[in-house]
Amino acid sequence: MIKHKYACLVILFLMMFVVEPFYSQTPDVLRLEYMLMPENSGEVETSRIKLVLNVPFAVRDKKDYVVLGAEYNRYNFEVPDDLFPDAGDLSKFHVLDVNFAYLYKLSEKWNLIGVVTPRWSSNFVEELQEDDFNMNYTVGAYKNIKDVEKPYMLVLGISYNGTSPIDVPLPFVYYEKRFHPNWSYVLGAPKSGMKYFTKKGHFFQTEVFLDGYYVNIQNDILLSGNNLSTDVSSTALLLTLGYQYKITKDMSFYFIGGRSIYQNSALRNEEREDIFTLNDAAGLYFRTGIRIGI
Repeated sequence: MIKHKYACLVILFLMMFVVEPFYSQTPDVLRLEYMLMPENSGEVETSRIKLVLNVPFAVRDKKDYVVLGAEYNRYNFEVPDDLFPDAGDLSKFHVLDVNFAYLYKLSEKWNLIGVVTPRWSSNFVEELQEDDFNMNYTVGAYKNIKDVEKPYMLVLGISYNGTSPIDVPLPFVYYEKRFHPNWSYVLGAPKSGMKYFTKKGHFFQTEVFLDGYYVNIQNDILLSGNNLSTDVSSTALLLTLGYQYKITKDMSFYFIGGRSIYQNSALRNEEREDIFTLNDAAGLYFRTGIRIGI
């Protein structure tokens, strides 16, 4: 029998690949988070407020699970006003995901997961438009081996993100192994790292991972050379060190700090081609929040 906790854990883990690569391998019923990338040498500052809500339901005699959830992200993106005409239209981005996930128990070791995610992403300077809407899909399989000296989890799958600059399904892999009572490592794409656990509710981790967004621009921006920008995107490769403390059994506070190793924020045309670079300078990265798990 799959425990309720671990079923939700992996479903929500796969959701993070549909939405954006983060961050936590524990199931969130509720999470409130703030992220800041302070002004860098390119005079660009980015901040984000995130709100996550997920509700799991046991089905098929509690062998399978359905998770209904939602995630909202609001980005504040500050660039110099004279960078290009209508730069003020990019001051705020909104991304809303509604997640429908199903976990199917295939055998004692393997489970299948499917996630469908309608997404609305836009700067919303006007009313909702057709181009603000996209669909994301994820399918995968996982096994979680616990009753051994060195427990591990393996997740394999493929995801299609309708708002990604790369308009093809992308594979992902996640492998975590507890090689010591206090230590584990994570290998995968798009995230790898190390974790250290204590018995007093303290948790430390270091990670290398990708973060980013792809958002529709209402009132397309006309650039020099008669180039028309219809979307804005950002991709960052980050190296971070994080700390988490359990306030109660199910409630945790966390803080993560680090730096971007690679950064590229750009305006794109209808063919998803990069036509104007907004930010390619590395900078600091901070994220903090509170979460309620299962």
